[in-house]
Amino acid sequence: LVGVKRVIDYAVKVRIAADKKGVELANVKMSMNPFCEIAVEEAIRMKEAKTATEVVAVSVGPKQAQEQIRTALAMGADRGVHVTTDLRLDNDLQPLAVAKLLKEVIEKEAPDVVLLGKQSIDGDCAQTGPMLAAMMGWPQATMASELTFEDGGATVERETDNGTEVIKVGTPLVVTADLRLNEPRYAKLPNIMKAKKKKIEAIDAASLGVDLSPRIEVLEMNDPPVRAAGIVVEDVTTLVDKLKNEASVIA
Repeated sequence: LVGVKRVIDYAVKVRIAADKKGVELANVKMSMNPFCEIAVEEAIRMKEAKTATEVVAVSVGPKQAQEQIRTALAMGADRGVHVTTDLRLDNDLQPLAVAKLLKEVIEKEAPDVVLLGKQSIDGDCAQTGPMLAAMMGWPQATMASELTFEDGGATVERETDNGTEVIKVGTPLVVTADLRLNEPRYAKLPNIMKAKKKKIEAIDAASLGVDLSPRIEVLEMNDPPVRAAGIVVEDVTTLVDKLKNEASVIA
């Protein structure tokens, strides 16, 4: 089972909404979260290697989130599950609520491996995977840069602040994908056409009995201050003088 999130496309210049409670979503290009795309690619590779028998793409969000599920299906996923809600995905639907919803889907689907992106590029929380693993009582391998399965378990190389580490974990487990895990494929036109016929099951989030209330309230959102223009100095002596007396970055 692989998670897929709908986010503002990474190449779009984000604009603060007029009410300063979030970013502008109207008439903005939306795409699959890049880390989720990596997770989908890894799930498909697992199926191609006969490690997995089926790939189920799950997304939580409005009806438009079916677009991202269809993208996953075009890449090679077998079927989709769409948990429908009209809550904003960047502010109102927060990681704890998403983890609870995914837990309900997992209990129904009974997968051996859950693959998620390590974080989404809108909230950058990196919390859904660890929360989900804790709720399920499963081992977790976060920020995975390499993943192999053997002897009923998995060997995972993880990105850390100090480099990488290799761990061995049993299944079922939750894995969150880091940037270096793989390079996602582009969906071919025949597969895009086939994806239109693949099944997507819709589940109303309200029917799952999960409290989706946000735990964090955004009071105000503002653009970062504009950086002052730099200057060109004539020589090293002038540079040192300005660093010492104006910038106060050297003694």
